[in-house]
Amino acid sequence: MPIDKNFKSVHEKKWEINFSQCAPNGALNYTDLCNLLQLTAAEHADLGGISFTDMQEFNQAWVLSRMRLEIDSLPKWRDSITVKTWIVSLENSRSIRVLEVYNDEKKIISSETFWVVINTKIRRPEFLALPHEHFEEFPDQFATKQRVKKIHMPKESKIVGTHRVVFSDLDVVNHVNNVKYLEWCLDFVEPKILLNQTFKSIDMNFLNELLIENEVEILCNKNDNTTIFSVMKADKNCFSLAFTL
Repeated sequence: MPIDKNFKSVHEKKWEINFSQCAPNGALNYTDLCNLLQLTAAEHADLGGISFTDMQEFNQAWVLSRMRLEIDSLPKWRDSITVKTWIVSLENSRSIRVLEVYNDEKKIISSETFWVVINTKIRRPEFLALPHEHFEEFPDQFATKQRVKKIHMPKESKIVGTHRVVFSDLDVVNHVNNVKYLEWCLDFVEPKILLNQTFKSIDMNFLNELLIENEVEILCNKNDNTTIFSVMKADKNCFSLAFTL
């Protein structure tokens, strides 16, 4: 796909929050927040000629490796928000992209994301095959106070649940969609914590892909302000989540 005439290196997308995206308190669900951020990033890639469709000509796709969210507040039903995104770095098989969410011109959410190009046939990282020099990089313009990081799972973690991957968990790359991991873990968080919108930050590491019918255990460790989850398949960590209150 050629570069769209409306392409800009800093992309903005307006969204209106609808009721299907909201929790019982009327605020945007954390999972739907992550969906909106990824959809905005995908639209930017589409306009710039490095979309999933473009990359599939070379059997390639972007996959999310790490994500951090810093949250001041969540938008509510009927709010109109603006998501801004740009690329901090894009080199070889890796890219760092940041996103900001604005409500009435006030920044309420910041995010940093780390992406990797994989070959969808051999399921291994490889250099991006498409030209991308037209994407201006902003190496000093970060959105979050802290960078994306590796999450270390404490040894004292306990199994809180299990899950078998079903068809509705899968995405276009034929593996479990990023947001599903978050959804599985949040199902084991006390509802009052979710309803009170007490998350200050969320970190996620996507470590190993899961496929249909894979069976996993969900582990959890809590301390005063931080809760850490891990999704394990046969003693291999596939996903880690950490949130602070």
